[in-house]
Amino acid sequence: MGSWHNAFRRPPVTRTITRRLVLLLPTLLGLSLVTFVLLRLIPGDPARIMLGEHATAEEIAHFRADAGLDRPLLVQYLHYVTSLARGDWGHSIQTNLPVLSELAQRLPATVELSLGALAIACGLGIPAGVQAACRRNSPADLFVSGGSLVGVSMPLFWLGLLLSYLFGYRLGWLPPSGRLTIGTPLGGQIPPGELAAGLAAAGNFISNFYVLNSILTANFTALADVLRHLILPALTLSMVPLAVITRMTRACLLDVLAQDYVRTARAKGLPERAVLFGHAMKNALPPILTVIGLQLGSLFSGAILTETVFSWPGMGQLIVDRVLARDYPAVQGVVLVVALLFILINLATDVCVAYLNPRIRYG
Repeated sequence: MGSWHNAFRRPPVTRTITRRLVLLLPTLLGLSLVTFVLLRLIPGDPARIMLGEHATAEEIAHFRADAGLDRPLLVQYLHYVTSLARGDWGHSIQTNLPVLSELAQRLPATVELSLGALAIACGLGIPAGVQAACRRNSPADLFVSGGSLVGVSMPLFWLGLLLSYLFGYRLGWLPPSGRLTIGTPLGGQIPPGELAAGLAAAGNFISNFYVLNSILTANFTALADVLRHLILPALTLSMVPLAVITRMTRACLLDVLAQDYVRTARAKGLPERAVLFGHAMKNALPPILTVIGLQLGSLFSGAILTETVFSWPGMGQLIVDRVLARDYPAVQGVVLVVALLFILINLATDVCVAYLNPRIRYG
């Protein structure tokens, strides 16, 4: 009896979290090294790009010395790592602003876009997958399966341009680009003198979440404008996760509906709704949740094309601009933040799945 109890007890989630957090440091360190080396392999000199073709050799040498680009690569990397350990992510070569301040301005836009896309994907994908599984081989199932295949294969940049042209320019129903209409008062910025510097910085970071800012300040005019700007890019970005979540929901639910305990529940006379949501969906949910977590991590790292098409001022557009400018510190900062978010999201997903399914054990 004791062995049976031990086999189905809750997994050691605390140990799992601790081990993942311990492995986080070497993972980020290795990623920083790979990013550092690959950026230096890209053709182009940041000094030449920033100063232009007519810059003299003395101006370029002075710029490289100020930015530390004239040092050996090993020295540059060691200086970068030691600065990271002190919490200094460096300054942008292009703007000379702290990388952390630029990330704090751009990260909220990407988070809102990714969460909006995930909300659309889950809100449409899970019900569609459930309907397809409950009506297997029906016209509805064939329509959902075909639509999910099209969604996986859809080029996002083409879809974004199509939606922007149709609903933004031709019909004029939604804004074709941007995050907020120029001149719309948003509010919520915290004056630095009212709070300590750290709290003021945190407040200003939160205020860059336009949806949250509008809700907290009860500015419903700005909220409506922000949501109108969010619809098209979020819909574009949601296409791939929508198709993946739909297919996974259908496959997992079909597998569960074929189990003996589901047939037993039906034989006992339980209503179909109780069988579906009380027994089948509960056991199909862990793999679906795993896919949702993976898709959320992919959204943070895969919003580059969508943000570029819709001029969305997020991390994706930032990394495109800074790669073209060979802005090494900014690109390295974006890569580390995205990697950190991806790892933490996967960790949170594993913990949630472990609690939903006690049979899963993480050593």
